[in-house]
Parts: sequence; structure tokens; C-alpha cells
Amino acid sequence: MYHHFPGGRAQLIDEAVALAGNFIAGLIDAAMQADDPVAAVDTFFVLWRDRLVESGFRAGCPIVAVAVETNDDAPQLARSAAAVFARWQEALAALFVRHGLTEERSRRLGAFIIAAVEGAVIMCRAEQSTAPIEAAAAEIHDLLLYALRDRPEGASRPTS
Repeated sequence: MYHHFPGGRAQLIDEAVALAGNFIAGLIDAAMQADDPVAAVDTFFVLWRDRLVESGFRAGCPIVAVAVETNDDAPQLARSAAAVFARWQEALAALFVRHGLTEERSRRLGAFIIAAVEGAVIMCRAEQSTAPIEAAAAEIHDLLLYALRDRPEGASRPTS
């Protein structure tokens, strides 16, 4: 193991964080291809709900596991987790900016959506139910409809 991971446990975890981060970023990027930003976010929630159900509520986000673990001997792991979360938030923010929301509002919504998904996944696992992610998805759906309805005149609007 040390031949492939000379940095030991910390390097192994750091590389796993990067791999998992890229995987979820791919899911986000695929969902963000929709012309309608509300549909894109809805798709992202559905992907997570389906992963939970298919895994018998065992699937979770490995980035959360690293973020909440105390790693006094490897503080870079928390920084790696933070970088992954930031990347996901930036992808969402870019989608909202493309559809006419301000940079600031887009960043806040991106952070809120990632926090809601991550929290809902944890709650679903604990409850062995999709109710938390479905509730979060419904509230964010309504929030996005409201936010996008109130865009400045001339801002890009979904074509649906």
C-alpha cells in the first residue's frame, strides 16, 4: 500500500476525496446541462434519492465523512473536503448566473443547495426514508421558481 500511497492513510483519503468529488461533480455537471435550472436541480435531488434507495440507504457522501472526522494529524483533509464542496457550489452558482441571477445570490443558492442535499442524505440514512430528501427537493424547487421569477428584466429565462 505504501508503494502506491507513500503518504499513507492521509494520502489515500485525500485521493479518495478527489475521486469522489470528481464523481459527484460529474453528476452535477450532467444535471446542469438542462436548459431549465429548476429542472437541473430537481434532477440532482432525484439522482441522490435514487442512489439512496438503490443502496438500501447505505450510500452517502464520502466528502461529508472526511469533513466531520477529526484529522489533527492531517489537516489537509478538511481543506480537500472544503475544496470539493466549493467546486460543487461554483457549478451551481454558474448555472444560476447563466439564468440571470446575481453573482451573490447564485453563490448563496449554490451553498444552500449543497448543504440541503448533504443534510438530507444524512437524515435519509438515519430514518431509512426518502422523506427528508423529498422535502428538501420540494422546498428548493419552490425557492428556485420564486428566485428565477424575480430576475431583472431581460435576464435569461428557461425555455420550458
